[in-house]
Amino acid sequence: GDRGLWGMVNNAGIFHPHCYIEWLKMETYMDVFKVNLIGLIELTLSMLPLVRRARGRIVNVSSILGRIASFGGIYCSSKYGVEAFSDILRRELQHFGVKISIVEPGYFRTGMTELQRCLEKLKQAWEEVPEHIKEAYGQKFFDAHYNGVKQELLKCSTNLNLVTDCMEHALTSVYPRTRYSAGWDSQFFFIPLSYLPTSLSDYILTKSWPKPAQAV
Repeated sequence: GDRGLWGMVNNAGIFHPHCYIEWLKMETYMDVFKVNLIGLIELTLSMLPLVRRARGRIVNVSSILGRIASFGGIYCSSKYGVEAFSDILRRELQHFGVKISIVEPGYFRTGMTELQRCLEKLKQAWEEVPEHIKEAYGQKFFDAHYNGVKQELLKCSTNLNLVTDCMEHALTSVYPRTRYSAGWDSQFFFIPLSYLPTSLSDYILTKSWPKPAQAV
């Protein structure tokens, strides 16, 4: 109403199949960007006059993969966009009394990381990959990658309060933070990793990855 809107949380997001960038179709790229970034921007802009009137809060849920791109190239790209959009929005709205916070969760057990569905989508994506790409990577590579994805999904935290507590603090505290890192993996692995030299972080992130069949 006349008082405006105190707070909004942009939490919608989807994840593409857990596979390599060139295994994905262009429509998959577009679907991820439409939900994770364009949808967030559209909703924010539609509600912004009400939030500005109330001098309220906007909480955008990004991901720790929006701080350091360690896996899932298209998802990471969309979340990097969320980070950039949120940073600029925060700077542009500071004189209106509107506060912008970014929540960067680590790996959590949600619909996006449901084990069986994710593995089925990964298999389907591999089956639809052009033959020349399959030859470049090889079946052994895919099998090792599949098992690696399965192990990582099994490690996802089930304590979603770590995320919702960040949202609550961003909406209700007198001095909300600019960024919230939700989850132990986010705080004690990925954030420190993001400050290392790129060559070192590359080595740490990829040392356990399998090698493609046509690796040089």
